[in-house]
Amino acid sequence: MISTQAWDDARRLWDYHQMGHTLRPCSVAIGLGSHDLGVADTAVDLYNRGFAPLLVFTGATSPTTRDLMPRGEAIHYRERALELGVPSSAVLVETEARNTGENIRFSKTVLETAGIPVSSVLLISKPYEERRAYATARKLWPEVEILNASTPMTFGEYVDSIGDARKVIDMLVGALQRLLIYPQQGFMISQSAPDDVIQAYERLCHEGFTSRLVATGQRSA
Repeated sequence: MISTQAWDDARRLWDYHQMGHTLRPCSVAIGLGSHDLGVADTAVDLYNRGFAPLLVFTGATSPTTRDLMPRGEAIHYRERALELGVPSSAVLVETEARNTGENIRFSKTVLETAGIPVSSVLLISKPYEERRAYATARKLWPEVEILNASTPMTFGEYVDSIGDARKVIDMLVGALQRLLIYPQQGFMISQSAPDDVIQAYERLCHEGFTSRLVATGQRSA
């Protein structure tokens, strides 16, 4: 059973992880690879609404996506976008990235190679990865404006979509830990976290929601 306190703490982390940016048209939208095809769906929606003239999907495979997306995350995202009516000329793919830092660096290279000028980037991720994506992009691509987006949904709706509440809370805790430790490793900019968020994180760790934590000193952006 998950206690009422743990649910409240998880919602507090969920809210913190989302940036709440007001969207406007950007040079390009970059969909960060994951197990969640909703990222591709949201990218297509934003493309159709005129927020970006070009989509870049980035991602290889991981232990959690190898069976679900055997051709690679970016390729499956592209296929989904074409299925939904986006012309192939409006979609680029980057198929080697295996973490958020590589997503950003390799996508930047793809765009530079294609000769596409970029002054602003709309980063599309899972809802609880918005702040991590933002902090990483600001570190690795400081010369462009970064806006974040994800599929609009509540914490409860996301839990229902995954079907495993403990797994979701573990992911929220793991994402928060990275925001705390990765700036010191040079992977992302530092961002302040309110005391109530830190306290919620610590309580959840104490309650055992720790499967997505990285070992101290482990380097994986």
